Amino acid sequence: MWLLFASLTALFEACKDATGKQSLKTLDEYSVLFSFMAVGVGLLWPVLMISGGVPPIQPGFWWAIFIGGGLNILAFILYVKALKMADMSLTVPLVTLTPLFLLVTSPLIVQEWPTSADAAGVVLLIIGSYVLNLKAATDLVDLASGTAHLSQSSLQPSRIQRLCGPLLAMARNPGSRMMLCVAFIWSITSNFDKIGVNNSSPLFWAIALFTVIAGGMVPFVFLRGEGRSKGFGPLLAQWQLLGITGGFNAIAVALQMLALTMAPVAQVIAVKRMSALISVLFGHFFFGEKGLKERLLGAVIMVSGVVIMALH
Repeated sequence: MWLLFASLTALFEACKDATGKQSLKTLDEYSVLFSFMAVGVGLLWPVLMISGGVPPIQPGFWWAIFIGGGLNILAFILYVKALKMADMSLTVPLVTLTPLFLLVTSPLIVQEWPTSADAAGVVLLIIGSYVLNLKAATDLVDLASGTAHLSQSSLQPSRIQRLCGPLLAMARNPGSRMMLCVAFIWSITSNFDKIGVNNSSPLFWAIALFTVIAGGMVPFVFLRGEGRSKGFGPLLAQWQLLGITGGFNAIAVALQMLALTMAPVAQVIAVKRMSALISVLFGHFFFGEKGLKERLLGAVIMVSGVVIMALH
């Protein structure tokens, strides 16, 4: 059953990203982020009450929510901005690089040290991120070849240029850069998530974190726009789509917490990362994003790396 719940978590995570990207066509990132976090809190709170109510809160919870919540506000803003400005199939899989950064942050924060399986997983993460950007690199090289007319040699990119093309494409794509920052920030906040859960409960921590992020978005919602486009008016005009996005977010979290009661955290999160594969497919079929073959292969390799690191 835990595998079913974790797989459904991956599906609803991808659905949240797809509907969120659709909302971003007419709304700013702050409004979208506030909406699906606020809806998530509203839907998860009754679940918490039914499942046992508010747990005992230990002292470590408060500094974990202060630091983790603040960093997650920044991370989610960058996450939604990346979804807005770049292909979903190119940006979302980069979140799987979080374990790569965890190899540095976990020993420093919670004294958890990497293993040989972690090293193997890192290699796959790097290879996968390289393959993920092959199509973008090819387009970049073709563009350079088509516009260079100074000499015959300039029309033919060097072998080094072709080899470094995917890395250059990733560096030049602002959405990819933002998602890399998200992966790094989440490698820090993941450690505070563990502290917060240990000092409360998984579901209560999720609700508290969503509340902090939604609260952090309120000033941005009121400051952006003018006249009728200011405040919560535009959100209410699109409440159906935003409500669906928040519902997907809440369902994903609830299923994840349920799966965590049945299986080790590492296994559940490894299956959850399958959302990267689903996001690539959604990006291609719903948003017409190109490079399906390269991006799907890259996402598969990256998810494989996460699975190896989680299940060793």
